[in-house]
Amino acid sequence: MLNIEQEQTADGYTICRPVGELDAFTVSQFRQSLAELASSPQLVIDMSGVPFVDSAGLGALIGGIRRTRELGGDVVVVCNRPSLVRTLRTTGFDRIVVMTETVDEAKKSFEKVDEEGK
Repeated sequence: MLNIEQEQTADGYTICRPVGELDAFTVSQFRQSLAELASSPQLVIDMSGVPFVDSAGLGALIGGIRRTRELGGDVVVVCNRPSLVRTLRTTGFDRIVVMTETVDEAKKSFEKVDEEGK
């Protein structure tokens, strides 16, 4: 089972927090949530509550990032589970999106990009 929490912060960030395994059985729910949030200018996807991601889940995550960027937004992925971080780095995921360990670090990475004029 997958539960997806969505939060709009007072400082302008949208946070998507999937909690549970992200696999072929739950991916459609995750894909739908990311589609709903694609117009967010600053989207944080907090994967801290996800113990497992299969290829379907990874594909949905990449698709959601691509869609958000196409609409002019930016995305940072929060991941502090060593096994998941290792999986994402092995696939090269960390080369297409900024990954941080906490939501606060994610917010700071958006500020850094803004300062650099991206």
